[in-house]
Amino acid sequence: MRAVVVGLLCGAWLVSAVEGLAQECKPNIVVLLADDLGWGDLSLHGNTNLCTPHLDRLGRAGVRLRHFYVCPVCAPTRAEFLTGRYHPRSGALGVTEGRERMNLDELTLAQVLQQHGYATGAFGKWHNGTQFPYHPNARGFEEFFGFCSGHWGNYFDPLLEHNNRLVRTQGYIADIITDRAIEFIRRNRHRPFFCYVAYNTPHSPFQVPERFYKQFVQHPISLRHYRPEREDVRQTRAVLAMCANLDWNVGRIMEALERWGLKERTLVVFFSDNGPATWRYNGRMRGRKGSTDEGGVRSPCFFVWPGHLPQDVELSGVAAAVDLMPTLLDLAGIHIHPPKPWDGISLKPYLIRGRPLPGRVLFSHFRGRVSVRTARFRLDHRGRLYDLEQDPSQTQEVSDRWPHVARLLRRAAQRWRQEVLPPPASKDHRPFPVGGAQITWLPARDGKPHGNIRRSAPAPNCSYFTHWTSTEDFISWDVEVLHSGRYEVWVYYTCRPEDVGVRLQVKFASQQVSGTLHQAHDSPLLGTQGEHFPRRAESYVKHFRPWKLGTINLPQARGTLTIRALHIPGNQAIELRWLKLVRVDPTPQQKSP
Repeated sequence: MRAVVVGLLCGAWLVSAVEGLAQECKPNIVVLLADDLGWGDLSLHGNTNLCTPHLDRLGRAGVRLRHFYVCPVCAPTRAEFLTGRYHPRSGALGVTEGRERMNLDELTLAQVLQQHGYATGAFGKWHNGTQFPYHPNARGFEEFFGFCSGHWGNYFDPLLEHNNRLVRTQGYIADIITDRAIEFIRRNRHRPFFCYVAYNTPHSPFQVPERFYKQFVQHPISLRHYRPEREDVRQTRAVLAMCANLDWNVGRIMEALERWGLKERTLVVFFSDNGPATWRYNGRMRGRKGSTDEGGVRSPCFFVWPGHLPQDVELSGVAAAVDLMPTLLDLAGIHIHPPKPWDGISLKPYLIRGRPLPGRVLFSHFRGRVSVRTARFRLDHRGRLYDLEQDPSQTQEVSDRWPHVARLLRRAAQRWRQEVLPPPASKDHRPFPVGGAQITWLPARDGKPHGNIRRSAPAPNCSYFTHWTSTEDFISWDVEVLHSGRYEVWVYYTCRPEDVGVRLQVKFASQQVSGTLHQAHDSPLLGTQGEHFPRRAESYVKHFRPWKLGTINLPQARGTLTIRALHIPGNQAIELRWLKLVRVDPTPQQKSP
């Protein structure tokens, strides 16, 4: 009997030791994602307008992919990275009003890593859904700090979110995101972790700390866009200052890994989500953000893992964001059968031994436009063929010289459209879920204005509703209440003193709640600090005050949730940034008999 017990104990110890060894062998994974950073925004890629020493050092420390492709805009790239699948398959077809969300039946990289014992954290710009279960905390990230929108309106002392709750911060947004990511790394340095740092710079608005901007005030911009009449040098200076700040923050993360002895145990990946949003130097490539040409979709990409991947190697095969999930899992020794087939492949043999990637055909898409990239050619969305080995700027159409290639790629593009894209007239009918967590945020971005009400800016992402002047005006959200019950209704508002006394009503199905606002809150516009070029699409923001309107009983149903002004004593009602719905009683399944 004693031998059996000893044997069991030894067996248990052996299993525990093997599991511990396996956990020790798992690499930490840090993914650094820039926002609107072009391939040409690094001094490593020949840009003499700025110096990016930390990113240059990172690129030389591992494997650089010379031809790496993402989507023309933000949210689709993030979805492709997190799922390994082309973005139309996952539902991420746009950048706002719900079209940025990944379908709920998609398996994310974070979910897989979490299931294999990783601590998971996302920091910065999420941009793949706000309400649970689209929220990052429901997609595999146990910690989230940042914002869920596509862009933010104020980069200094911003109001951000930590695990679905608003928090006020101090400092510059990229520095704050880096601070939180470093703290996550520190806390989890004794176990495998996945740290996804999704910066929102150098995306506009062009706010940056003065100590970075002053480097470029008198600095000559010698490298220009190949059509210099398109470029605004003042704007370029602001962007370059933001790139310098980004570079500095990447250096801080790398220094933290070295400080805690994690450098050799950590796989680091760096890339950007699309091409540059402004006309500036980008290697003479045609197109910018929003374009399916080279300049809109080619991104820097570095893989760094000391002792496991080669150093200072540049590979020329074509790869894409859809390859990142299968590659990272393969490098981590995690092998799964995805419930839905990946469009990407594992690049592990290519990264380690430089094995060729024969016959790759990659597709880029935005708003129905599809282009096709092979190792040598690009077929643009108009069906024109370019030989990028001879003509990287896409200036000479070569379909007549290569008719067979043009014919094959046109057929491939048509098949991809038929297989992957939804019908042209189809709409996104997914509602915004309510009750998936205790707190549900319904931002102005996801609502629809009616009557005189309009957004504070053309781009909905960080906007608020204003010009609410009539009792006929209202705002609506298409929602689905996942759990029936009592919900507190909080209104985040501004209101001038002369408009105090406005009476508001929130209604869903046959249920409604109303209340009269008795406290003024008139906030100045925020976002001018450190702004070195005027914004065009993004809204300035304000401090919005929370007000508990009341409590409403919501049935489990789909329908339209509205907010109206029943009485407007002054010239207008309120300006509205969010509705917050807080579930205050158990769901029916949780109630005791």
